[in-house]
Amino acid sequence: YGNIRLSDRFYWVAQTHFRFHQTEDTPFAGQMAQVYNRHALSYQASKSLRVSLGGVLRLNFNMDGVAADERRVVPEWRIWHEYLFTQPLEGMKLYHRIRLEHRWSQGYGDAAEYIFRNRWRYMLKLKVPLNGRHFKPGTFYVSPEAELIMQSGKTVIDSPLEDLRLHTSFGYIINPRLTVAT
Repeated sequence: YGNIRLSDRFYWVAQTHFRFHQTEDTPFAGQMAQVYNRHALSYQASKSLRVSLGGVLRLNFNMDGVAADERRVVPEWRIWHEYLFTQPLEGMKLYHRIRLEHRWSQGYGDAAEYIFRNRWRYMLKLKVPLNGRHFKPGTFYVSPEAELIMQSGKTVIDSPLEDLRLHTSFGYIINPRLTVAT
């Protein structure tokens, strides 16, 4: 992931994921399932609000073997916009992120039509410094996060709840321009 400063208030958001799927033939490393590229232009409206707008190209790899009337790789297109609100709290930071994705996907069949859906995401994240009260170079931090993902569209048959993601990351601020986290 990268946020590249273009000016005082504008950033280029660049995110690339390589997603692998474990199979019997590839038990540990897995085989390529998706290549995901998300990019956007981001505007820092104030200390507490950042707005982003961009596009996604996700390449989905057929994992079941390619039949005569199927494709090995299928693109999925998305437009996304995001609203990130930051709240300082006694030496910590609280983030609220609302992300909307408009998705066009299709199956692997040669004649598969595009399906349109919307994805609605809300994330609540806390960032807590571990070795001091402020975020500065040399600070280690922990960051628990919960994200609720909903979906809508004609093709949604079961629940509109797509996913609930809970995880924690640990990070280190190297300098004001570089932070690493896992």
